[in-house]
Amino acid sequence: MPRKSPFIITLSKGEQANLEEVARRYTSPYCDVLRAKIALYAAQGLGNDTIALRLDTPRQIVSKWRKRFCEERLAGLEERPRRGRPARFSPQRRRRR
Repeated sequence: MPRKSPFIITLSKGEQANLEEVARRYTSPYCDVLRAKIALYAAQGLGNDTIALRLDTPRQIVSKWRKRFCEERLAGLEERPRRGRPARFSPQRRRRR
């Protein structure tokens, strides 16, 4: 029996338009497109398992972004600073070695 998420998402027209724009943009980073699609599918009433199957991503990822969107709206889909020591070398400099 699939679990039902306690986080119900209802989008305003502005949020809907913003998420659809991000989901359709070819130049958007993949992670932004994925998060936008998760929020859009959740607003359609789909469960986490169904969304995970459609987007070919783990259910835990869908659950995380659904919860963050429900709690913080569009700001919840943005990348947060990560813990740990900052990188000493840029990706370009590492590639030269």
